[in-house]
Amino acid sequence: MTRATTSPFLNTGREVLIAEAVRAPIGKSHPERGWYRDTHPNAILAACYTELVSRSGIAPDAVEDLVIGCTAPFGEQSRNIGRNAWLQAGYPPEVPAVTLDRRCGSAQTAVAMAAALIGSGTHDVVIAGGVEHMGRVPIDSPQKISDLYGDPWPQELRDQYSFVHQGESAELIADRWQISRGEMDEFAVRSHRLATEAIRADRFAAEMVPLELAGETRTTDQSIRPETSLDTLAGLKPAFRAEGGRITAGSSSPISDGAAGVLLASRSAAQRYGLNVRARILDQTTVGVDPIIMLTGPIPATRKLLDRNGLTIADIDLIEINEAFSSVVLAWERELKPDMDRVNVNGGSIALGHPVGATGSRLMATILAEMQRRDVELGLVTMCCGGGLGTATLVQRLDG
Repeated sequence: MTRATTSPFLNTGREVLIAEAVRAPIGKSHPERGWYRDTHPNAILAACYTELVSRSGIAPDAVEDLVIGCTAPFGEQSRNIGRNAWLQAGYPPEVPAVTLDRRCGSAQTAVAMAAALIGSGTHDVVIAGGVEHMGRVPIDSPQKISDLYGDPWPQELRDQYSFVHQGESAELIADRWQISRGEMDEFAVRSHRLATEAIRADRFAAEMVPLELAGETRTTDQSIRPETSLDTLAGLKPAFRAEGGRITAGSSSPISDGAAGVLLASRSAAQRYGLNVRARILDQTTVGVDPIIMLTGPIPATRKLLDRNGLTIADIDLIEINEAFSSVVLAWERELKPDMDRVNVNGGSIALGHPVGATGSRLMATILAEMQRRDVELGLVTMCCGGGLGTATLVQRLDG
């Protein structure tokens, strides 16, 4: 597989390779029924570290840095959770770590920054990933911190922008692209149907870290509802607009807990440590968009990667676009016109869940496993992010 592109990474002469990518089962953020209700977030991320080390066979002290995404680094997720989870796993303290926040794109940005460290020659082996325990560190934690220590949006900034929450942004997207509630409900049903089919075919096994949770070994995700239908979704009330709202809980990603990780290496390191090379990063980008409608970032991010690599959307064999809300993916579909049989083929975050700081690396694990299963070459991962950002990564599967 040697499809030609104008990849900026390959032009540097230093490949960024992916040796392994794994993710934990995604649990509901529920105080009584959530699988991770009694689990510290350190333990979820540590399990991903352990699985990466075990699958790859690399010595932990060969890892030169850890780059971890987390959108709410408060409480149990504070004081550099990327480092704390590594130490909790019993690994060498000489390995440093950094925890970063780029909202929902945090873990994808972690992979991008790890790739940049390798591409620049700074490091040869880096683990990137993300973690979010939204049950233990709730989604409204930033507001509580703001109540104590001040508003991140002072009046001078609010004079420039009338900030809204992401649910309203999803409604604004539905308005602009004239996406009906029926279309969004149909897309949500698709997500649950495809995820259910993937579980029945055991397709997530290649990416999954089996964990003992709530008294059972978990190898799937908690939020998938095989019985989801248009009739059941039609009975749900709008979640964000009392009058005329089209977005419901059914067409939104559920609040979730989880973690994922990716082991990246240079070509020389892969040869030195005998790593199984699965793919390489061809290109990556992050873009900014309007901070009010906010969730349109995958549109320009996808276009940017395609344009500068001399590709069209038809050249991409598989695509994972995060299903934060149905409207996000459907607006992207209207603009890019992809073959939807190549998009989120095993369902997406509406069914699987969206532990926000971890999803970017979960998408990487998912697409790599499916690319290998289908024996295809090019994959695209893209996400919308709170605050008006978009992330995208172009990957090429390799045969070793």
